[in-house]
Amino acid sequence: MIGIDLGSRSIKIVQMTGDSIVHHAVYDTITFYRKYGSTAKGSLKINFDELGFEQDQLVATGYGKIAVQVEGAVHIPEIQAHVRGAVFQSALDDFTLLDIGGQDTKVVLVRDAREVDFMTNDRCAASSGRYMENMAAVLGISLDELSSYSEEAVELSSTCAIFGETEIIARIVEGNTTASLAAGVNYALYKRFSTMLRKLSSKIIVLSGGGAMNSALQLIISRETGREVYRLAEPQLNGAIGSCIFGSNMVHE
Repeated sequence: MIGIDLGSRSIKIVQMTGDSIVHHAVYDTITFYRKYGSTAKGSLKINFDELGFEQDQLVATGYGKIAVQVEGAVHIPEIQAHVRGAVFQSALDDFTLLDIGGQDTKVVLVRDAREVDFMTNDRCAASSGRYMENMAAVLGISLDELSSYSEEAVELSSTCAIFGETEIIARIVEGNTTASLAAGVNYALYKRFSTMLRKLSSKIIVLSGGGAMNSALQLIISRETGREVYRLAEPQLNGAIGSCIFGSNMVHE
């Protein structure tokens, strides 16, 4: 079974046999479409042989599915794929899923291994991985370094992923350290989705998406909410994994 998550910033592909991942890859979205995709009767035809994946049944999901239909694939809603993946990876049935993607953030309330409610912030990239990328670039540090700062945070008020850099520059001029500014970025990110977490609260918060790799953000969420915060083993691949799980269950039904 092959699951593909067509993200706004990256394409994730996972091939599974039973419960085991046998092959996976992550590609830049634009590069992927140019190099491995072609149009066939209005659908996207993917050259899986060139990608190194064996031909198999295909389930697709993700941000890109709105505009792109993958030839030969079963398409499922993004929320459904992420919940399936999170339940499979965490072995939990009741939790709040926080998925921090490239250009949006989703919070999903999961009960008995099913989605019962969800909220999303997709109007602005300020609560997404794009915000982290932009702010890290302004500070001149890597995303890995950004994810190590959570103490003595500088208050940042801008709610825009683009214009937020102007505020960062102003704070640098004031003499604030890189560490405190980076912590401020992480706290600002938390504040953008904190209301959604409060409204869809659980004892356990499960993190997925590329933004889940930010360890400082995980610490901040735990500190501010008082909840247990669990990061999936493969957070960025979660949607693709969930697509595989959906496909496998469909075959056995």
